[in-house]
Amino acid sequence: MKLNLKNHLVFLDLETTGTNIATDRIVEISYLKLSPNGSEERYTQRINPERPIPAETSAIHGIFDADVKDCPPFKAVAKTLAKKIEGCDLAGYNSNRFDIPLLAEEFLRADVDIDLMRRKFIDVQVVFHKMEQRTLAAAYKFYCNKDLVDAHSAAADTEATYEVLQAQLSRYPELTNDVEFLAKFTTLNNNVDFAGRIVYDDKGVEVFNFGKYKGQSVAEVLRKDQGYYGWMLQGDFPLHTKKVLTSIKLRQQ
Repeated sequence: MKLNLKNHLVFLDLETTGTNIATDRIVEISYLKLSPNGSEERYTQRINPERPIPAETSAIHGIFDADVKDCPPFKAVAKTLAKKIEGCDLAGYNSNRFDIPLLAEEFLRADVDIDLMRRKFIDVQVVFHKMEQRTLAAAYKFYCNKDLVDAHSAAADTEATYEVLQAQLSRYPELTNDVEFLAKFTTLNNNVDFAGRIVYDDKGVEVFNFGKYKGQSVAEVLRKDQGYYGWMLQGDFPLHTKKVLTSIKLRQQ
């Protein structure tokens, strides 16, 4: 089933040095960009993470230090990439929890101003887990009756994710072929930041989602405990979390 698009939709997948969105780096990025008129654009780029790739990670995606030593660092491709996906909705597999938050961190480190939080996000893994509870390879076999060759290759995973979503739309009549519906269906939280350290409560108030102030208004906490802001800025929190926190603090001035 073809996707019903009103806006450009980018399926993306990242291969990285690890799974920590605050500290790990991209080693390969691939996307499939779909336009409402049916045209498709593909892009894959190896990235030099400017740090060693752990052996256990290379064993999973097959990308080693030697493979990326002559590749550009992310900051060298960041502006071009931002222009490519500017204004597009985003989709992927486990992308809401990992790929999009980590990509946002890389853009912030490269000083590229792109507000990914304004997009609609479709996470194909969430559809699969709500319906069947499996992995991407199993999803590809289940929905498309194909074996996922070159799993953990960013390009292969991107193509498979796109095919799985098309098959899901054909299989489940309760799913609407609409990006806004799918984005809402696959959203698991009301995050203010990508990492979910700050969320909206049922009244739309920004509250902390961790620690001693969990459930309390961020604005109120920053007023009564001014040192907490400094502690978070110095702590091992994602750059996007710190950016959101600073934005809330600046609103009080």
